Amino acid sequence: MTGPLNGLMQDDFPLTLAHARRRMRDCHPSAQVATLTDEGAVTRASFAEVSERVDRLARALTTRLGIEPGDRVGTFAWNNQRHFELYMAVPCVGAVLHTLNIRLFAEQITYIVNHAEDQVIFVDDSLVPLLEPLVPSFEGVRHFILMGDGPAGQLPNVLRYEELLAEADSESGVGSESFDYPELDERQAASLCYTSGTTGNPKGVLYSHRSICLHATASLMADNLGLSRRERVLVVVPMFHVNAWGLPYAAALCGADLVMPDRFMQAEPLARAIESERPTVMGCVPTIFAGMLRYADTHEVDLSSLSNAVCGGSAVPRALMKDFQERHGVCIHQGWGMTETSPVVTFSDPPEDRGHDERYWDERALQGKPLPWTELRLVDDDGHEVPWDGQSTGEIQVRGPWVARRYYNDPSGDEKFEDGWLRTGDIAAIDEQAFVRITDRSKDVIKSGGEWISSVELENELMAHPDVIEAAVIAKPDERWSERPLCCVVLREGAAAGADELVEHLRPRVAKWWLPDEFAFIAEVPKTSVGKFDKKVLRAQLQEGTLEGRARIPPGGGR
Repeated sequence: MTGPLNGLMQDDFPLTLAHARRRMRDCHPSAQVATLTDEGAVTRASFAEVSERVDRLARALTTRLGIEPGDRVGTFAWNNQRHFELYMAVPCVGAVLHTLNIRLFAEQITYIVNHAEDQVIFVDDSLVPLLEPLVPSFEGVRHFILMGDGPAGQLPNVLRYEELLAEADSESGVGSESFDYPELDERQAASLCYTSGTTGNPKGVLYSHRSICLHATASLMADNLGLSRRERVLVVVPMFHVNAWGLPYAAALCGADLVMPDRFMQAEPLARAIESERPTVMGCVPTIFAGMLRYADTHEVDLSSLSNAVCGGSAVPRALMKDFQERHGVCIHQGWGMTETSPVVTFSDPPEDRGHDERYWDERALQGKPLPWTELRLVDDDGHEVPWDGQSTGEIQVRGPWVARRYYNDPSGDEKFEDGWLRTGDIAAIDEQAFVRITDRSKDVIKSGGEWISSVELENELMAHPDVIEAAVIAKPDERWSERPLCCVVLREGAAAGADELVEHLRPRVAKWWLPDEFAFIAEVPKTSVGKFDKKVLRAQLQEGTLEGRARIPPGGGR
């Protein structure tokens, strides 16, 4: 009896970012990176020019800065060409790109720099005042590399980025590559990103070359982003967060143009960039899209180039998608994932146009189907798998080649990983066609009188009211029902909608026992470092007695 017959393919061809770097130079030399600047102008460089600079940067990293395979190289930077060059050079010399989240608290930044053992940090000149006070707390950083012509402040051991490249240029050789890159194993670490640290210290997610390459390749699928050389990608999602959703690496593979907003992430400069640069793809979180919608509703803007607006980070309000499409012709696609999943696991491709009836919008509100090579299951509180019937809910657990199997050097998070599955903490239902509907985070769901209330669904229905800009729902302790929803609402300027009106708006949309007893009208919902609603701040305010709700109806939603 014979055994299995092995295939005769080149299975040992490594999936590394060296391949993406070579494709930039050899296959897509005329693609370009455009970066917004202070003066409202745009700097441009072709992929051929960027590739040449990446070679020089690789030489500077190894010969001038002494970076060795496995060393962590920090970045403290916006979305711009230089950051993209680091995205390519650092992993390709065998080091690990550690993108520092510039919006974390000071103690969190200190923790992740020291936990990662960063050797050098590349910093945009506009961010020096933010980084400078933290430098004395960094334990192992040998050099700070300043990107831009601005002042270095009191940063120690400072080198200038452009001077490093000029020095490396004088030492470069000849040929298609001016640096002798090392051979890489596809399972080598390529980049490191830390979670936002909602509880305890941030956790490090260490991506491999293989995981990044497979995730980037998935972005080229038609049932995902469908990126190709015909696209221009406006990368609004921060490059310091989950590899900017893999968009820079996907563009390197397929030759799509990149439009980098640098620090100009507000609605007005983004709208101007869309008009002038005509991007076809844009990726960001719902709060950015909500700001864009408010700006577009009150200004003459042309957003017509956007054929693929991708939104993720949290569930996208149905009203936001509907308003963008009906008022500005922009179709928003949803994706779902997290830092631990690189991040995209599911993607929602809008259904065939059926006249935009209610069924159409019902499907648009879903988070989509799992991408090829990823697998999901739902698990209830007793550890049993939940059926895919569209109604039963459980925690999403996920596995796949771009999903983390544990955190970097931190056993405190081991409970998140079970039998080869990642426990996401997201509660969802999945229907018979594998469409995912996120109902809540496990820590955000409200248990009232033995029934579950979805904070996400309440928020989305509240934000469908024309006077509501933002809404975040948290649980408030209740003697009779254990918990009841407290709705924290931000109204449009000049709006007068009160608790009574909002309850009447909700009444035909949600179950009777979901109807909130209290509303807190606030100036702004607190945000996390990546633009998500930060409910832990609201919970703390409630506990401290600084978040006051206005009672509307008898406790228990009038049950």
